[in-house]
Amino acid sequence: MRNLTKANLVKTMAALGLVCLLPTLAAAQAWPQRQIKAIVPFPAGGGTDLMGRLVAKHLGDKLGQQVYVENIGGANGSIGVQAVMRSDPDGYTIGVLSDGPMIVNPALYPNNPYQTLRDFIPVAMVNRFPSMLTANPSTGIKTVGDLIRVAKEKPGTLNYSSGGIGNFSHMGLELLANQTGIKIVHVPYRGIGPATQAILTGEVQLLYNNVATSLEHVRAGKSNALAIGESKRLAGLPDVPTIAETVPGYDFSAWIGIYVPAKTPAAIVDRLSKAVADFLEEPSVKKYFADQFITASYKNPGDFAAYIQAELTKWDNVVKTAGIKVQ
Repeated sequence: MRNLTKANLVKTMAALGLVCLLPTLAAAQAWPQRQIKAIVPFPAGGGTDLMGRLVAKHLGDKLGQQVYVENIGGANGSIGVQAVMRSDPDGYTIGVLSDGPMIVNPALYPNNPYQTLRDFIPVAMVNRFPSMLTANPSTGIKTVGDLIRVAKEKPGTLNYSSGGIGNFSHMGLELLANQTGIKIVHVPYRGIGPATQAILTGEVQLLYNNVATSLEHVRAGKSNALAIGESKRLAGLPDVPTIAETVPGYDFSAWIGIYVPAKTPAAIVDRLSKAVADFLEEPSVKKYFADQFITASYKNPGDFAAYIQAELTKWDNVVKTAGIKVQ
């Protein structure tokens, strides 16, 4: 070693490092050699499960191995998320995880058992579920401007239902209240189904729900469509304004992303992410999304991680400002 020049020493160390990496690189290149488990942290039948099964089918086609869904519900998605976190970082367990457990839970729970950007690698953002703000027709509220005016004239007299504390239907209106300074009353229900029924029967006055579900009741005259939560109007609903047209900067809908445990090899992460990007371009997927008012929203690992960081900051502020507590 005495006779090695500095340049040769650097080359030698680099070569040694490459040798150490060879087993990892080889494993990544050979992946996948068996079936892959996709954990969905909610029971079967919901929006996250729907996307989980779509992702599993198309990833399986792209990767040449079966991808199967395992539903692990409980604790606002936290139990399933922890199952992903504790799995081996070998690419054979992935998480199909929504914004609730990954973004809202860390803000809601002071001792949340995981940190999104420490314990996971974001692989790809997949989609958004555009949401619609609706009002019971008996309120006479037909626009976001009407809602804000009534809420300011009579603070605390308007109420809204949600699928539970931390659900997207809850956080959508908390964000609106945060950005406008209005006071509206949250009435949580056990699931979005009962929350929807509550606005239809007049138990509550407002609801923030996905477009596909809300539109059925709007077309039947049972709800007034005030606006959608996307930053731009939907192509399929050009006459329905966005909340942002009245409240600049408002932009919120539930979304789904793919994650793997921390320390998963970069080559596996990149291949998974590319497979997601590829299947989102398939005509059958585009048609299904259009029919269901789902928006493809692919982000690569770097862009997805940056988006997550911004979302964590945003929702931490909303939760603290609103004083939201989990009971």
